[in-house]
Amino acid sequence: MTIHWPQGLSPEETSVHTRNELVVATDADVIWKMLVDARSWPDWYRNARRVELDDVAELGPGTRFRWTTFHVRVDCIVTFFDPHRELGWTGTAFGTHGHHRWLLTPRPDGTTHVATEETQRGLLPAIAGRWLRPCLLHWHQRWLEGLDLGGPVRP
Repeated sequence: MTIHWPQGLSPEETSVHTRNELVVATDADVIWKMLVDARSWPDWYRNARRVELDDVAELGPGTRFRWTTFHVRVDCIVTFFDPHRELGWTGTAFGTHGHHRWLLTPRPDGTTHVATEETQRGLLPAIAGRWLRPCLLHWHQRWLEGLDLGGPVRP
């Protein structure tokens, strides 16, 4: 699979890069519906609050949305949208610019390998990256675990 990164936001060009992965006992179609229904994120991911989309019911190509995560209000736009496979958005807050993406890979046994990655650049990641990276890894793992409707699966 080709890895899509917006210009200037690839892992090599940023101060912070995280990647979390989990095999979940949930069908990729169900996971996709959960991800594009951004307003429902707070129901299964405790680090999401006040998700607002511009005049649409769910995320799609070019959708603009705002949400609060890590107690920070982030303005985002969906930049990659390959249904049931890849979802990515760029976001800005406090001079920080970042990209978050989800990759879904259905497996023959009905489970799904889910990977989520984030990159950030700007003053805050440059100064606080040593603190920020472990926080992102922790909370992104919780986000992945919220997708696991069928219980834990070992890779």
